[in-house]
Amino acid sequence: MTLTPEQQKIKDEFIRVRGTWGESWESMLRLDAGFLESYLRLSAVPWTREHLPAKVKELVYIAMDAAATHLYHPGIRQHVRAALSHGATAEEIMEVLELTATLGIHACNIGVPLLLEVLEEEGLRTGPAPLDERRERLKADFTHKRGYWHDFWDGLLELDPDLFEAYLDFSGVPWTTGVLEPKVKELIYIAFDAAATHLYQPGLKLHMRNAIGYGATPEEIMEVLAIVSVIGIHSVVEGAPILQEELG
Repeated sequence: MTLTPEQQKIKDEFIRVRGTWGESWESMLRLDAGFLESYLRLSAVPWTREHLPAKVKELVYIAMDAAATHLYHPGIRQHVRAALSHGATAEEIMEVLELTATLGIHACNIGVPLLLEVLEEEGLRTGPAPLDERRERLKADFTHKRGYWHDFWDGLLELDPDLFEAYLDFSGVPWTTGVLEPKVKELIYIAFDAAATHLYQPGLKLHMRNAIGYGATPEEIMEVLAIVSVIGIHSVVEGAPILQEELG
């Protein structure tokens, strides 16, 4: 079915601003052109500013879509392609994926403090034990490699130094061999911590502070949040084509 002049105008503007088009957008356009036009205005906000380079914006999208809590495959492919077109290297994109892969440790960041509470309530722990030589070394290594320490690591270090050491090695790879500047690494952490599919508040605040310490501006951090704020559109991106098929 031929698009109306208004639908065609919205489509042309969408392609001009976002540089992409596909079946999902076509379905959305035909089912509710006004909604697509409104989404375009929302998603265009970070692209009307130049606080972050286009390449970094695309790396933020990749982190949002590739996070284990979302795994939106079409978005990963779209934004990997766009990042490459804006000059990103394979090493930079791979580093974003490696940074994003650390999300899994939040099972411990949330779970270990609760376990410590239970142990104290059950009379199995009276307080933090003094760090032995190995734990002191691991804490110093983490602080050196990652540039910070937070008290949510204390419990993991106390209860399972083997797991802590393995995570130190795993999470430290982008910080020892990576090519992205530290500020951008922290913006990547912010992206997946702030995403609606994760919303990990302790990490979000920590990495905002770290990013500012590495020179990030409030405007740059707001640009990351603006990008991640559009994640909800994937409900419509996935649902609209199904609705259109069923109507057909």
